[in-house]
Amino acid sequence: MTLLSDFKKFLLRGNIIDLAVAVAVGTAFTALVKALVTDIITPLIAAIFGQPSFQSLSFTVNGSHFLYGALINAALAFLTIAAVVFFLLVAPVNALIARRAQEDPGTKECPECTSAIPIRARRCPECTSELAAVA
Repeated sequence: MTLLSDFKKFLLRGNIIDLAVAVAVGTAFTALVKALVTDIITPLIAAIFGQPSFQSLSFTVNGSHFLYGALINAALAFLTIAAVVFFLLVAPVNALIARRAQEDPGTKECPECTSAIPIRARRCPECTSELAAVA
């Protein structure tokens, strides 16, 4: 019976729930990015280069057929998805985190040893100097 209760504890831990939510959101985000690449970015590439797919590009050496067009398609898809993720997700979140850190600092600098200490500390844990009271 303890194996079953251990399994129940494992399933109800926060990590499993967080992972399930991340997979669900990731799947939805993948569909969104894939639609953006397929419906907007690929037609733009077709307008510029005149060919929406490089799949048929190949060359032959000593009877061996090399399909380098598939590699170009995969590289373009990867670069496009990476750019979309960076510019629409990573950069805005990083800017938000940086702005939030400036608005509400959690640490301050000790005037004696310049180490980072909690904002409400009255004594530095590094050099043990007393600090001014927080208003």
